[in-house]
Amino acid sequence: MTSKLALIRDRIAAYAAGLGAGGLFTISFLDSSVLTFPIINDLLLIELSVKNPARMPLYALSAASGSVLGCVVLYYLARKGGEALFHRKAGGKGAAIRHWVEKNGFFGVLISALLPPPTPFKVFVLASGVFEVPIFSFTLAVLLARLIRYFGMGYLAIRYGTEALPYLAAHKLQATVFLTSLVTLSYLFSRLLLKKPPAQS
Repeated sequence: MTSKLALIRDRIAAYAAGLGAGGLFTISFLDSSVLTFPIINDLLLIELSVKNPARMPLYALSAASGSVLGCVVLYYLARKGGEALFHRKAGGKGAAIRHWVEKNGFFGVLISALLPPPTPFKVFVLASGVFEVPIFSFTLAVLLARLIRYFGMGYLAIRYGTEALPYLAAHKLQATVFLTSLVTLSYLFSRLLLKKPPAQS
């Protein structure tokens, strides 16, 4: 059964690779929902961006939107009755992941979506659905994280070519710290701007 699924997955990846932005959207959607395509969408984004740098924003948006839609589908599947699946996937870390998403909400989803592989982000998606993180906060956090990821990957592809992924792998800790710091500062700044003024007596 596992070998048949792997064969189907490989055929989908090979077919999608020839479809450009549409294929990238499809792979990203499937990878974030019902199937897993380890780094295939990253490699495809790099390949397409290297071949046609002017279309990089389209490729990044396609990957981001496909991934967000896939995450939303998985979120609703979990919300409809995925608690058993969540605990099976999370294992002994289930309680910690539940505490993380319930306590941090939007920011918790955002940080977990920015963490590099092998972070099992689907477990956080399942937890968000099961423990009812608001759908707007969830979608916004995933969208922001995916835009940062795929536009960053596209930029590296244009700058470093096919060496973009090895470069990112070699510097994933620094990249994660930088992006997390940037997002944290942006979040705090937005909260400050949107803070309600004190009521006048």
